[in-house]
Amino acid sequence: MLFFSYFKELVGKEVTVELKNDLAIRGTLLSVDQYLNIKLENTRVVDQDKYPHMMSVRNCFIRGSVVRYVLLPPDGVDIDILHDATRREARGG
Repeated sequence: MLFFSYFKELVGKEVTVELKNDLAIRGTLLSVDQYLNIKLENTRVVDQDKYPHMMSVRNCFIRGSVVRYVLLPPDGVDIDILHDATRREARGG
């Protein structure tokens, strides 16, 4: 639940999601659920030459199981909060 609560804090910020099939999509995080399914709006493909058919997609839903990683905005990362949450979760609380 650590990552779910952290991602909820990033709603409204721009993120880049790389999928397991090497497709990278950048957009504004609209919502995220407990399975880390992600909704993005105002999307654009990072490598438009490789995926020209994706240029017309503006909003998308990404199933959590196909996500390789999520690149977060530098100003959206609060290291102290992550450290505290990780310590609490390690203690079981």
